[in-house]
Amino acid sequence: MWEKIRVIFTIPELRQKILLTLLFLAIYRIGWWIPLPVVSPEAMKQFFARQSGQGLGQILEQVATFSAAPLQQATIFGLGIMPYISASIIFQLLSSVWKPLEELKKEGESGQKKINEYTRYATVILCLGQSWVYVRFLVSNDLIRPEFMLGGGLSMSWWVVSILTMTAGTVFLMWLGEQIDEFGIGNGISLLIMAGILARMPAAGVDLLKPLLQDGLTLGGGHGQMGVEKLIVLVALFVGVVCGVVFITQGQRRIPTQSAKHVRGRRIYGGTRQYLPLRVNQAGVMPIIFASSLLMFPGILFTWIGSLTGPGIITEIQKAFTDHASYLYNVMYVGMIFFFCYFWTAISFNPKDVSDNLKGHGTFIPGYRPGKRTADYLEKVMVRITYVGAGFLAIVAILPTIVANSVNINYDIASFYGGTGLLIAVSVAFDLVQKIDSHLVMRNYRGLLEK
Repeated sequence: MWEKIRVIFTIPELRQKILLTLLFLAIYRIGWWIPLPVVSPEAMKQFFARQSGQGLGQILEQVATFSAAPLQQATIFGLGIMPYISASIIFQLLSSVWKPLEELKKEGESGQKKINEYTRYATVILCLGQSWVYVRFLVSNDLIRPEFMLGGGLSMSWWVVSILTMTAGTVFLMWLGEQIDEFGIGNGISLLIMAGILARMPAAGVDLLKPLLQDGLTLGGGHGQMGVEKLIVLVALFVGVVCGVVFITQGQRRIPTQSAKHVRGRRIYGGTRQYLPLRVNQAGVMPIIFASSLLMFPGILFTWIGSLTGPGIITEIQKAFTDHASYLYNVMYVGMIFFFCYFWTAISFNPKDVSDNLKGHGTFIPGYRPGKRTADYLEKVMVRITYVGAGFLAIVAILPTIVANSVNINYDIASFYGGTGLLIAVSVAFDLVQKIDSHLVMRNYRGLLEK
């Protein structure tokens, strides 16, 4: 392994790409710690310490996982990359159902550039709206420095400065991700999200091991105490999720194909047997992001209504949507993951287009006539394997809740070391290794994944 790593840095082009990527990620981490000038860090720390483990704290923690944003610190990157991801998802969905965007997408690279331009404009609009809501949240909870308050509220000039600063921060992150795509290695946006997740893992690890350093390693530790059995469960969970993510990410259903023979002069071409790979987890982590994002809105809505009406039935409903251990939350979470798995697969994989491409290249699936029968067969296979991928995502998504309740540890710790955050980090890291491998194989070196 050390020899392979040495080979990576002996290739000038690959070394330059890796160093540039690390530089861009370092810039992102520096901006992570630069707060807005109007925010009081002490008030922020006290406020979120009170909200820790409650509905609002859990919602913000979950949003921060997907957006690569320090939502509990109100920095210049406070919105993270989520507005850009939201805009990209919106246009990807529209390009499948809206005729003008669908035609633009079929134009190839030029059409995709135009769609990317529209996505950037939509990102700015979303940033302006979300930053206004965020600054209003800061003002309403008295998290602003007293010297910036004018007449009991934040002055209009500082409202504009704060909104524009957070908008510029997200636009800069969007540009940073595009620079990684062009000059670095790996998917820029995904790497930013992974960097945000990995940067918060050491703190979760310290919280996990702090009781061990204070009380020592014992059997049958209670709440807040680290026992041998808890440590073994967490280590096994970590290894199991990593192995499972790699297995499902690489998992394929290989459909055998046969190319037709054709004669040119005295030579016969074609007639070879190949296979069509269909990924088991075609949707990636998008179903979990969709499901988590949609489940946040009822929690935020009922939290706001509960603050106006006081304790009552609204409070109970709010707990059902914000408490990860509630039965209703987990049932809805699993159901939405399955729904979005099939929904995203239906958008990203079109059996009719695949069938037409096979037919155009003179290739067919043995036993199935080219055209509609081939498309129906591919759709049937994709429905079956998507069920397996959706089941795996659902298990990974609710695993932290099961572990947190079973071994009686903090949910935030369990979510980092065996849940959605780990799923995203491992998937992005695996994609990065594959792209490094492509550079190595192109220069006749062994890849990192080769034995």
